[in-house]
Amino acid sequence: MAGSICMSLTDKSPAATAETARLMDAVYRNQRHFYDLTRKYYLLGRDRLIDRLQLPRGATVLELGCGTGRNLIAAAKRYPDARYFGVDISEQMLETARHNIARAGLSDRITLRQGDASDPAAADGFGPDAFDRVIYSYTLSMIPVWREALKAGMARLAPHGRLSVVDFGQQQRLPGLFKKLLFLWLAKFHVSPRADLQRELEQLSEAYGAGLEASGLYRGYAFYAEISRPAGYSPATK
Repeated sequence: MAGSICMSLTDKSPAATAETARLMDAVYRNQRHFYDLTRKYYLLGRDRLIDRLQLPRGATVLELGCGTGRNLIAAAKRYPDARYFGVDISEQMLETARHNIARAGLSDRITLRQGDASDPAAADGFGPDAFDRVIYSYTLSMIPVWREALKAGMARLAPHGRLSVVDFGQQQRLPGLFKKLLFLWLAKFHVSPRADLQRELEQLSEAYGAGLEASGLYRGYAFYAEISRPAGYSPATK
């Protein structure tokens, strides 16, 4: 995952990227050892995303902000005939992810690399030029340039592919005090739930002539969305 409260939300300079990487390494240097154990209680909707991948044989999956590799491992066990690729800006998290993947015996099917999720070139060198599925799991709320990260993922999505997002919602149907306390607590981890995430997805799907399905989960605690890209269409032809 990636995020920084000290960077401009539009800053994609090499210095900003390097500073974000240093911050994330500092945040997760210790947390990575118990991250999955604690996050399973409040990063809700991740298993829904994996269930809905519906991967055909030989499919390719790219996760931008793969963290400890938890989602990639779960997907690889669920869909053994697909190949998986993960990008994360934190080398500390990738170290844990590599260990977890090796322990699960999946190093031959899951490939990782360090990179900025907002950079389409971060997926260069994996092999596939485009991916059948691109996923973001509680990542966009930590990426300063999250709009660019969405566009980068869409740019690597294959025709007939699907981009899936699960992240914190705006707590619409939960008590106001709960929302206030949750957002204060999340801010300590440099997490900012994106109030205009659905609107950004609507604009992106419109630009690609793609279909969008979006919904709140758990009374608005989480937000889930899928963009299904049609074949033979790109923003340049619109």
